[in-house]
Amino acid sequence: MRTVHEVSELTGVSVRTLHHYDAIGLLKPSEVTKAGYRLYDDTALSRLQSILLFRELQFPLKEIKAMLDAPDFDASEALTQQIKLLELQRRRIGKLISFAREIQKKGVGHMDFQAFDKSEVERYKEQAREKWGATKAYQEFEQRQRDGHDMDGASEQMMRLFAGLGTLRHLPPDDPAVQEKIGGLQSFITDNFYTCTDEIFGGLGQMYVGDKRFLENIDRAGGEGTAEFVSQAIAVYCDRKSN
Repeated sequence: MRTVHEVSELTGVSVRTLHHYDAIGLLKPSEVTKAGYRLYDDTALSRLQSILLFRELQFPLKEIKAMLDAPDFDASEALTQQIKLLELQRRRIGKLISFAREIQKKGVGHMDFQAFDKSEVERYKEQAREKWGATKAYQEFEQRQRDGHDMDGASEQMMRLFAGLGTLRHLPPDDPAVQEKIGGLQSFITDNFYTCTDEIFGGLGQMYVGDKRFLENIDRAGGEGTAEFVSQAIAVYCDRKSN
């Protein structure tokens, strides 16, 4: 765990900015001590890394939060998109440098505005927005936040659901008692966050083990192995509903 000052020194992000990211829900500390000190683990630093890459690409903070919190966000795929965007940006900067050198040679009266064209970069950025930030589920989630729903309370309650599932780890994932709890989990997500379709639910099950942040939080709530157990149980649940 690193303190907010250690994270600031490591990343170059000011403490004030980290406090702001916490306040708007973009980057929550992994833990807050009784004395009120913010602590960040490797999962939080990984999220900060994604935030900084998106910031380098000039995405607004609100859009970055939407993308990172999207139910189907895939960090690996997003990184591929970020690399592509950075390459496009590097190519555009190269054109601007060449253009500036041409002006040096030919004089300030030389006119050529093609180097300022951002259309290719903007098209690719729009693809990222469409993939991660404009899902119907996330829009519904955002609307519920605006309507004053207690998302923090719902998140705490959801952790209690995972804790309850953790007590059933001795049972097979297809056990009726487990499947009943899994059905309750899907209903809870729909009632408190967004309409959790079977497709979204199946994707969440994969994310619970594929995303270190989710895996650690779920295992912390229900005990080691809970995330894997829940993921398997969700797969069984969704498979049964599709047949």
